[in-house]
Amino acid sequence: MDRAGVDQASAGRAEVGPAPPDGVGVDTASALQDAVAERVEHEPVGYSQAVAEGVEHESVGYSQAATERVVVAVVTYNSEPLLPGLLESLPEGMGDVPWELVVADNASSDGSVAVVRELAPEARIVQMGRNAGYAAGVNAAVAAAGPHTAILVLNSDVRLGPGCVPTLLQALREPGTGIAVPRLVDAHGELIASMRREPTLLRALGDAVLGTGRAGRNDALGEMVTDGRRYGSEQTTDWAEGSTQLISAACWRRCGPWDESYFLYSEEVDFGLRARDAGLVTRYVPSAGAVHLEGGSGSSPGLWALLVTNKVRLFRRRHGLARAVPFWLVVLLREASRAALGRQNSRAAVRAMVSPRWLGGRPGPHLLT
Repeated sequence: MDRAGVDQASAGRAEVGPAPPDGVGVDTASALQDAVAERVEHEPVGYSQAVAEGVEHESVGYSQAATERVVVAVVTYNSEPLLPGLLESLPEGMGDVPWELVVADNASSDGSVAVVRELAPEARIVQMGRNAGYAAGVNAAVAAAGPHTAILVLNSDVRLGPGCVPTLLQALREPGTGIAVPRLVDAHGELIASMRREPTLLRALGDAVLGTGRAGRNDALGEMVTDGRRYGSEQTTDWAEGSTQLISAACWRRCGPWDESYFLYSEEVDFGLRARDAGLVTRYVPSAGAVHLEGGSGSSPGLWALLVTNKVRLFRRRHGLARAVPFWLVVLLREASRAALGRQNSRAAVRAMVSPRWLGGRPGPHLLT
């Protein structure tokens, strides 16, 4: 997906928008429904109505007799080249699960909306009217959807494998599970290390000293799970990369919508950790598969700077200023050491890490212009 005027294939994620002050600025589901009702093509049955109709019990467990219905939430921003492949993969990927496609468009200047109308005329389209952001788009799509038991958040550069969602749904119904994610490979069929551990000071230090690959082989020293052997078996993880996530409706209600204040990067970290804090785990399911074309945040200095500063922002919100200062220092030293080697992305990150405009301001597309 594209964000902030940058092709989402190169960003590795979808677009995210203007943020409230440095706090958790999350809208309620009902407020979101009111905000998007006038922008939805095909009059929606609102999310609040889905809750009122009791499409899912509030408890963590699920009735095996309950009828599943999945809302596929896609956020677009100048995603025209990527959409045909995504849309083509949905029928096989969804299998026999009833589903509804809702696309939230962040004021694309290309033919993204036209492609959806042509290739998926049954889809509901939410016209955001501005570059409102990834989390804002996801929240608006969910608010505009009909009754559902689960939400499939997809980047436009994802291609679902056959039977992916039925397999994820089965895992999602395991007691205590709030989010299920598949095994991801890139366009060349190479495994994507998608499982993550909670950010800590020690893990930031391990990454700075050892590098992501080596640190990630040790649970205590790395945030990214980089040991390929771990990806062969089903297991729980603190959080997972956000391109392909199946979220139960009960998890969504318990945790609240995605935090719109990050603009880009860290909103899926925040949601996954909030779900874990609420007693709902993220489950990695290797028997479900998808392709993520991902260009990666590393392709743009501005995107990399935003990724790095949002890591610090998230850590400060969860742990407070006193613990965030040494975390900030370790991350700064990591980027400075790589900037000294001539890496342009790290140079941009260092400048952002010492800039009140980046760390003290509100993330948004203005930072990338």
